[in-house]
Amino acid sequence: MTAVAASIPPSWYLLLASAVFCIGLFGILTRRSALYFLMSVELMMNAANINFVAFALYYGDLTGQVFALFVIALAAAEVAIGIGIILVLYRNFGTTDVTVPAEMRW
Repeated sequence: MTAVAASIPPSWYLLLASAVFCIGLFGILTRRSALYFLMSVELMMNAANINFVAFALYYGDLTGQVFALFVIALAAAEVAIGIGIILVLYRNFGTTDVTVPAEMRW
């Protein structure tokens, strides 16, 4: 481990990850815009990545970093599909508010 990484205990990384996760959860529970939903889910995924990398650093193996790369790839696919859904939502209803469409219809 490097000198900087060894001086920071893993509990600080977990505290940071829990704070980022709570901010993302707050964004999902309080906002109605689909764009904010996507950003909040990204924050929650990044909190998981912080945990993966912190535990990989703590245990000295690369498994957590490999999982973090998979989560990053999953997040990129989620954003691509999410932006497509938001564009269709905006095209059909004129807003990105997720409470406007009451049911799925053609």
